[in-house]
Amino acid sequence: MIEEQLRYSDADLAEFRALINAKLEKAKNDLELIKSAYMNDLNNGTDDTSPTFKAFEEGSETMSKEANSQLAIRQEKFMRDLRNALVRIENKTYGLCKVTGKLISKDRLRVVPHATMSIEAKNMQR
Repeated sequence: MIEEQLRYSDADLAEFRALINAKLEKAKNDLELIKSAYMNDLNNGTDDTSPTFKAFEEGSETMSKEANSQLAIRQEKFMRDLRNALVRIENKTYGLCKVTGKLISKDRLRVVPHATMSIEAKNMQR
């Protein structure tokens, strides 16, 4: 009889911690870029006073601000999910599917290290 693994080994958890920390660092840098792009949008330095150009510019600027704001919100959520994954690593519950209780595959976790559900559980949601 094959005994099902209850959790990932400490070595596996260390591998995932390193992966998540690298992704978190990149995500922080990306968020800074998004924020700096947003700040640049506030003062883009165009001084053309043409009413048509001005209206187009303001509409474009509003869309750009909204897009950057949405990107920043999404990036902050991603970072929160990565930090939550680090907590699960510390608790040694990382990689357990919250629906099935089984281990999420290593391949899935390497691609989506903040995953909380296995592919099987995700498919059951549909």
